[in-house]
Amino acid sequence: MPTPSMEDYLERIYKLIDEKGYARVSDIAEGLEVHPSSVTKMIQKLDKDEYLIYEKYRGLVLTSKGKKVGKRLVDRHALLEEFLEMIGVQEENVYKDVEGIEHHLSWDSITCIETLVEFFRRDKNRLEELQNIHNEMISGS
Repeated sequence: MPTPSMEDYLERIYKLIDEKGYARVSDIAEGLEVHPSSVTKMIQKLDKDEYLIYEKYRGLVLTSKGKKVGKRLVDRHALLEEFLEMIGVQEENVYKDVEGIEHHLSWDSITCIETLVEFFRRDKNRLEELQNIHNEMISGS
């Protein structure tokens, strides 16, 4: 099981490879706001744990294990963003809040949130009703 820090790296690497076709140490460092030396150390650990294959000066490639975990983490992040948006969290808080909670929820909780999101997706009237209740509570009506 990857640590929360490992998850952050795997998620970032997966997204970079998906978007650009590759992930460089400098891109990972910039995205996570850490020093390149920290990225190199974590990449070596992820290589040792078989999430990726790293060759110095040649780059890295996610293993099938790394791709599977990376995709799952990216999907988790997107789900939590969608959930927070659905329940009315202000847009400027969504990303920061997801970053704050994503490592603290069990996969059981994630599955339950996914079920709830799907419940609201299937009937837009339900979502409108939730949003109306939220707006009433905010306005104090």
